[in-house]
Amino acid sequence: MKKIGMFMAAMMIAATGFAKDIKTVVFNTAPEMHCQNCENRIKEGLKFEKGVKDIKTDLDSKTVTIEYDADKTSTDKLVEAFAKINYTATEAKAGGCKCKHAEGQGCCKKKAEGEGHKCKHAEGEGHQCKKHAQTAEETK
Repeated sequence: MKKIGMFMAAMMIAATGFAKDIKTVVFNTAPEMHCQNCENRIKEGLKFEKGVKDIKTDLDSKTVTIEYDADKTSTDKLVEAFAKINYTATEAKAGGCKCKHAEGQGCCKKKAEGEGHKCKHAEGEGHQCKKHAQTAEETK
């Protein structure tokens, strides 16, 4: 009985030693994705990068979500991988909102506080946060 208990304890210790540090990061790209070809180019260009587990692209929010093994790669290395395929990648702010006031609720702090949304994306230039996006008329 003791042998079985010791064997089980050894197996549990060994299993924790093999645990992976899987993380997820969301990127905005320049130029922005605007079609299926852009999505395919990004997916094909990054799928063989060391540590990449999954790549999801979203044309509506113009973001790329990558699940990766942090023991094998980092966000800096992923940014370098984007550069190899002629894209500039920046880590997306909360909720995919690209404006400088982005916060955890997914949009501008000013909008969330009811002060009126003043970033350029609200003025008809493709604001990424659907929750609080406004037309140019609503921002005036």
